[in-house]
Amino acid sequence: MAMAMSDSGASRLRRQLESGGFEARVYVKQLSQQSDGDRDLQEHRQRIQALAEETAQNLKRNVYQNYRQFIETAREISYLESEMYQLSHLLTEQKSSLESIPLTLLPAAAAAAGAAAASGGEEGGGGAGGRDHLRGQAGFFPTPGVASRDNSGSGEEGKQRTLTTLLEKVEGCRHLLETPGQYLVYNGDLVEYEADHMAQLQRVHGFLMNDCLLVATWLPQRRGMYRYNALYPLDGLAVVNVKDNPPMKDMFKLLMFPESRIFQAENAKIKREWLEVLEETKRALSEKRRREQEEAAAPRGPPQVTCKTNNPFEDEEDDEPSVPEVEEEKVDLSMEWIQELPEDLDVCIAQRDFEGAVDLLDKLNHYLEDKPSPPPVKELRAKVDERVRQLTEVLVFELSPDRSLRGGPKATRRAVSQLIRLGQCTKACELFLRNRAAAVHTAIRQLRIEGATLLYIHKLCHVFFTSLLETAREFETDFAGTDSGCYSAFVVWARSAMGMFVDAFSKQVFDSKESLSTAAECVKVAKEHCQQLGDIGLDLTFIIHALLVKDIQGALHSYKEIIIEATKHRNSEEMWRRMNLMTPEALGKLKEEMKSCGVSNFEQYTGDDCWVNLSYTVVAFTKQTMGFLEEALKLYFPELHMVLLESLVEIILVAVQHVDYSLRCEQDPEKKAFIRQNASFLYETVLPVVEKRFEEGVGKPAKQLQDLRNASRLIRVNPESTTSVV
Repeated sequence: MAMAMSDSGASRLRRQLESGGFEARVYVKQLSQQSDGDRDLQEHRQRIQALAEETAQNLKRNVYQNYRQFIETAREISYLESEMYQLSHLLTEQKSSLESIPLTLLPAAAAAAGAAAASGGEEGGGGAGGRDHLRGQAGFFPTPGVASRDNSGSGEEGKQRTLTTLLEKVEGCRHLLETPGQYLVYNGDLVEYEADHMAQLQRVHGFLMNDCLLVATWLPQRRGMYRYNALYPLDGLAVVNVKDNPPMKDMFKLLMFPESRIFQAENAKIKREWLEVLEETKRALSEKRRREQEEAAAPRGPPQVTCKTNNPFEDEEDDEPSVPEVEEEKVDLSMEWIQELPEDLDVCIAQRDFEGAVDLLDKLNHYLEDKPSPPPVKELRAKVDERVRQLTEVLVFELSPDRSLRGGPKATRRAVSQLIRLGQCTKACELFLRNRAAAVHTAIRQLRIEGATLLYIHKLCHVFFTSLLETAREFETDFAGTDSGCYSAFVVWARSAMGMFVDAFSKQVFDSKESLSTAAECVKVAKEHCQQLGDIGLDLTFIIHALLVKDIQGALHSYKEIIIEATKHRNSEEMWRRMNLMTPEALGKLKEEMKSCGVSNFEQYTGDDCWVNLSYTVVAFTKQTMGFLEEALKLYFPELHMVLLESLVEIILVAVQHVDYSLRCEQDPEKKAFIRQNASFLYETVLPVVEKRFEEGVGKPAKQLQDLRNASRLIRVNPESTTSVV
């Protein structure tokens, strides 16, 4: 009973979800209002999930059931398409044969008519004999021939029919059959090998036409059928003989931008035939194009003279001298180097002879300078512009970050210089800087993060600033004499690269919460490396300051809070007693520490044996404050002046307020005298040392510190109060 109710509920839920007016928002709202609690919602969610899984399974089952039918249908469609191609070309061939029959029968009909007239007009049987003769002549209509190297009209027609028959076996090349004047020259089986590792790839069949080469792959499941693979125009194709290196033999290479392919013939004879036929066909195509250019550039013949009429009124008009037309100046394009220029450019691009290709372009531009642009010149320009586009794409690829970044900036000089010679200075600048940015990013990413932060920063600074210096020198070499806008682009790039460096620097130094002394040493190292760029006139110190100021402010604020908390903790436990260092060695060490802090008169505060006439809290505060000041001065630059000064004032105020408060609240005369002695040490010794060291490090005095030292009491404290001000 429960199962039946469950099935009915699931079917009702399915119908509700499948209804056309279903709205999820309204459905969820109603469901929330009708449910008694979380348990009902969970059960309903499980039912919807089960329904979704059931629907997915049904869809999958339907796909599996129809999968084999899909495959069979696609195969039948492919067979039907091939048969339709064959039927179409058979009909085309029959149509051409039928159209040629009247032309063949005309001479025979004329001869039969002449014979009938000579015999005096025979009756009955003679007419029948004439008709039989006509039928006999029609029976000798030539059948389509096989491919050959015949250049006659019938040979061309035979080659076209042979090409049609062969290409019916190649899938995906229907557009080739619609090219007028195209015929098959040579074809045969080949094996393609990988260019790098000489591994066998696939079996192919090559169809050499009079203007292109078609490569088709075998279809193993359909014997005698091929699939279209590639089509290469002959004017953009270079053929290279590959020297035999057993077991690799009988091979030749085809070079075409931007790739190359290696094929193996069945034997040496077939390989030789392929090489010879390819060269002959390329030569014939080049000669044909040259003749077309010469015919287009040839001067037109003189205008035809019209016969005079008997109209007397036309004589006077004809006797008037005609105005000669201005003939367009001709440009000689028959020179061999110009005729072979597109092919030579293809070879240079395929062989990566970029300098040779640009030299040829410069030679052509110099030759055509100050010359008109008749149609032959425009056609030549169009072909050359296509090669220039291909050459530019190759040079752009050479500078792309996807290429190997080894070799440093000098490895890009070749491609950059050729792009500049092609008049694409802006693109060369952009690609050069993008390539170097990728190289710098890769070098930083490959740095091994050592355990010691300072060691890693030394390596990071060496790698980054060395790369930046080399890039700047190479940029100055490559783009000397170019538009000054390129130098502005370099400055923008340098700022971006510095941002990349600071990101890695801050992540290792500031994000890892290193001590202020370590951070100061790391920043000092970075500044020293940055100053080396001044040798080439590049000062990026202000950039590194601007990028690091926020992190340094955070570090100073964090360390200031640590000192203040430590000072407050010591103040809370202050007993105002003299220090007893127990051993002369400890006393000597303390004297050296205070001397290094700048307190030269510390001897007057030492007593007999190992006693010091100062509180432990005041001595510890002095050492900690002077240490903070020394490390902060290593990080100092003008943007941090107020931050450092305010931090020092806050730290000093904590100690001064505590001494002032203790002096006001202490009732014991002996302890009060001892507190006054510590206050005198702070005001007359420590604060002047802080003020002097700050002025030495910054270069100008700090009025806030002077005011702090000159004030005998910084904060008025209620004498009756017994709580600490700080």
